[in-house]
Amino acid sequence: MSNKSTNKIKARLPRGLADRGPAELSATRDMIEKIRAVFERYGFEAGETPAIEYSDVLGKFLPDQDRPNEGVFSFQDDDEQWLSLRYDLTAPLARYVAENFDALSKPYRSYRHGWVFRNEKPGPGRYRQFMQFDADTVGAASVAADAEMCMMAADTMEALGIKRGDYVIKVNNRKVLDGVMDAIGLAGKTKQRLTVLRAIDKLDRLGPSNVKQLLGAGRKDESGDFTKGAGLDDEQINVLLAVLEIDVSHNPSAALKPRLNPELANMKGGILYAVPAAIERSARFGAAIINDKSFNEGLRELDQLRLYVESAGYGDDQIEISFAVVRGLEYYTGPVFEADLTFETKDEKGNPVRFGSVGGGGRYDGLITRFRSEPVPATGFSIGVSRLLAAVQHLGKVDSKGESGPVVVTVFDKERTADYQKMVTALRNAGIRAELYLGSGKMGPQLKYADKRNSPCVVIQGGDEKAKGEVQIKDLILGAKAADEIATNKEWREGRPAQFSVKETELVKAVRDLLARHGIKGGH
Repeated sequence: MSNKSTNKIKARLPRGLADRGPAELSATRDMIEKIRAVFERYGFEAGETPAIEYSDVLGKFLPDQDRPNEGVFSFQDDDEQWLSLRYDLTAPLARYVAENFDALSKPYRSYRHGWVFRNEKPGPGRYRQFMQFDADTVGAASVAADAEMCMMAADTMEALGIKRGDYVIKVNNRKVLDGVMDAIGLAGKTKQRLTVLRAIDKLDRLGPSNVKQLLGAGRKDESGDFTKGAGLDDEQINVLLAVLEIDVSHNPSAALKPRLNPELANMKGGILYAVPAAIERSARFGAAIINDKSFNEGLRELDQLRLYVESAGYGDDQIEISFAVVRGLEYYTGPVFEADLTFETKDEKGNPVRFGSVGGGGRYDGLITRFRSEPVPATGFSIGVSRLLAAVQHLGKVDSKGESGPVVVTVFDKERTADYQKMVTALRNAGIRAELYLGSGKMGPQLKYADKRNSPCVVIQGGDEKAKGEVQIKDLILGAKAADEIATNKEWREGRPAQFSVKETELVKAVRDLLARHGIKGGH
């Protein structure tokens, strides 16, 4: 006799993806609204692009190339053109701007949020689908546009309840690292330079020793997978790592001499740095790095950005220069930034670790130029919504129970379902979330259902209440408190009982008063 159960499809979720319940969705919605408020305060307007684009339009800029299609989910349309799920929100924006260039006001300032998809090897904290919230300024070449992104990122962290000292916006300039790579012999070696950038971008996650392997011959991870390295020799690696470890200090006085940018002389702001010994000692690369044009242009832009943010009142406890910030995406051309959370949490083994990056961005002056003949400068910042939500939950800034559920009208007598439906409709028409219990079972299961739904109260009407023209309202929030504090709060409970009767004609007012007492939407 065959076992029919063996023919059933096994319910299973693909690796690297996650289901989300009402509490997380509610918390995400609240967080998105706070981010949106900050972005709109800076003058950005909403926009949206589809999740699917032509593959050649998205381009190949991802930092990981150890997966099919270089980290992108792709498929072929019936006209044999390749389509891909977007891997970020910036590449689709570049297409939109190029396609609508003449109709858009420039600079074009917009924000958007949505799901993005990466065909990456899943792991702890690495998902194939995640949400981003971006803001971009297109058509502004000034470093002031980059400085504004950093200031907005800092304001967003604080709007979400992340206090100063628990976050820092780190800033670097790709031109600094480009100059170093030119000086150590990687000029024109595009593939090798990209491997270097992607290795350095893993510095926080893997640490210096593992990154050193990726800059050299390569690295084998814990699973045994081998990643081929950039093939640099020891002196190239040592000089490169020395640049990343440069200690940058900020000088807020007006007396910085000589300034990196003479045009800004006698103004506050500025950066100071000491040339590492590994560079000074390097007869092979030292002088080439210090005198490199791109390296010094990057320093001048950082100097100017520092001036702008300090002039606006942002200190180095909010925005700091760090030469270790790289950003893995290929299309960055100038300043790059990263929102880093500095408080400690625990990894999967229980060891204390810093929470790390929850967003980043930078200048990408060449991305839109792929579609147009003239240069189009652009800069932007992207927040990893899911990761940032985990951070604010860790700090206790999010209600883990989520928003209150609906008022549940119970069914005491199935023959009177129409009467109960009338009550539900009256509540809904008054703007109160309400539902009729549609399951089976007596009053006990119905109350358990309401409790699981996080309902603030239930409405009960049996035959006796109907005869009196009344309903019973059971306050589930007050009832839970009373159960916890019954030994010390007897008088309080008697003064405001958890279950009480009201006239049926006063049902809406009574429920509204109850919601107002608990600060729930739908009250007065």
